[in-house]
Amino acid sequence: MEPLIEYLAQSLVEHPEQVRVYRKDMRRSTILKLEVAPEDTGRVIGKQGRVAGAMRVLLQVAARNEEKPVMLEID
Repeated sequence: MEPLIEYLAQSLVEHPEQVRVYRKDMRRSTILKLEVAPEDTGRVIGKQGRVAGAMRVLLQVAARNEEKPVMLEID
């Protein structure tokens, strides 16, 4: 799942070398944290959060077979 989010983010931003995805396993869920360059944050979030929402939907589809729900946080 991390490679999927990393690939999507790198294809959207101007500085793909600064894209980082971290996985944080919690008791009841898994959180993926996406970090990008400050000037690329708007590109990853999109107008009214549409790009971020689409990335979250793709992540949910990819994580259907996982035991715990997976969430995406953008820093």
